[in-house]
Order: sequence, then structure tokens, then C-alpha cells
Amino acid sequence: MSLTKSKQNGSTEDASGSCQVKVLAAYEAHDPDDKVQLCKQLGEKLATGSYSYLPLMSTLKPAPGRPAEPRLVSPATVPRRRLGSREGRIALVHAIAHIEFNAINLALDAMLRFSDMPPVYYHEWLSVAVDEARHFSMLAQRLVQLGSAYGELPAHNGLWEMAEKTAHDVLVRMALVPRVLEARGLDVTPGMIGRLNSVGDQETVAILRIILEEEVRHVEIGSRWFRYCCDARGLESDSVFRDLLEKYYSGVIKRPLNIDARKRADFSTAELDYLESRAIA
Repeated sequence: MSLTKSKQNGSTEDASGSCQVKVLAAYEAHDPDDKVQLCKQLGEKLATGSYSYLPLMSTLKPAPGRPAEPRLVSPATVPRRRLGSREGRIALVHAIAHIEFNAINLALDAMLRFSDMPPVYYHEWLSVAVDEARHFSMLAQRLVQLGSAYGELPAHNGLWEMAEKTAHDVLVRMALVPRVLEARGLDVTPGMIGRLNSVGDQETVAILRIILEEEVRHVEIGSRWFRYCCDARGLESDSVFRDLLEKYYSGVIKRPLNIDARKRADFSTAELDYLESRAIA
């Protein structure tokens, strides 16, 4: 455990524990502004090199903190409107903002839930949480510019439901959350950017371009730790990925797949061939 001593009073500060407490506080925060602010503070520690994190066994609550709104509904009932209208753009931005809010919690959960990983694992997932908090803030601000706010529309909880299914094993989590659900953003975001360009919403396009580029790194982090876990257990990653997808994911894989972005996120040729074989138009 990394310890630092205070020159002022000679007391010992557990720097690792302090960061762990703040990560837990961010995870449990219900108010989005509080969650984002705590992630920002942790990001400042990362940027200055004063970050130190030692995973401690924590009893996590059944679910991370989230506000009372948005109301959670089934995916089929989430409103979908044409992007030519302001209401349609609000619905799209709200849906993406909810995904990014869940992604903050997913990154923090990856730190808090799984012990015995190398220190860089926790460093990288904290950097993801910091990015996701910034993405959420940009989208929440865009909603205000459009005359709405996060929480004013219903949303679905698909990302977190998969987190619950994969909470028992870091290998399964790395395979299925960043590399299946979050990777879906790599596929669909270029199309959203094209449609928003066609209606002249350059403000939202600028945000989505940032998110798309940074999400490639997030998915690549998932790929790296998935393969690390496979190697540590003497498993062949391509077949493990295929088996886990068939066991846990009942959803439809839709075309088009963003092959270039997925290659940059370290999907193997065998994995991409398998996804193409399952994908439908």
C-alpha cells in the first residue's frame, strides 16, 4: 500500500485508500453533477501524477447511485423521433447522455468490484470514468441548449443489466461490456453523425466526433484486459469471446459494423469474422 507522510503534522495519509474512498463516493453519488465533479477531481489526480489506488474489498450496493429521473423503461418504449425536429434531436442526445452516465458507473464498478488486477488496470479504468464523465457533461449541456435536460425523457437500463450479469468475473465483464455493448457505439455513431450533419446540427456532431474517437480507446482497454485474463488462465481468447457472446448476449448484432474502429480497438480477425457471421442488416 502506498503511503505518504504529511510534513505539517507528521501524520500518515493512506493515499491509496483516499482515492479508493473517492472512487466509491463517485460510484454511489446519485446527483449527476456530484458524480461528474468527483470524477473530475480524480482526473486531476491522474493528470498531476498524485493518483494512487489500491483495490480494497468493498461491499458494493446493489446498484450505483443514479437520480430518480430518468424513468427507466423497456428499450422498445424509449421515444424515437425524426432528427429533423428539435424534439428528435433532444431524444437522441438524451439517449446518448444516459449511455454515457451508465458508462461512468461501469468504469467505476470495474475498479471497485474486481481485485487482484495489476495497478495499471485501475489507472486505465479511472481514466475511462473521467472521459465518460466529460462526455456526459457535454451532452447534458447540449440538452440544455436544446431546451431540455437530462432526466426529462425515459431511458432504458440495458448497459447496467449486462453489468449485473457479468459481476462475478472480470474476464466475462471485459469480454461483454466494453467489447459488445459499448463497442456498439463505434458502429452506430458514424451514422448518427451523418444524419445530424444532414439537418445542420453541427454542435451535436462535434460532441459525437469527440466521443467516437475516445471510445475506441475505451473499447481497446476492454480488449487488452480481456486478453490479459485469458492469458492468465491459459485460455484462447477468440473462442472464449465467441462462447461468452453466445451464452450471455441474446440481442441482435446489426450491420454495419465499424470494422476500422473495431480493429483499432484490438478486435482480432477471427472475432470480426464471427461478428459478421452473426450480424443482420
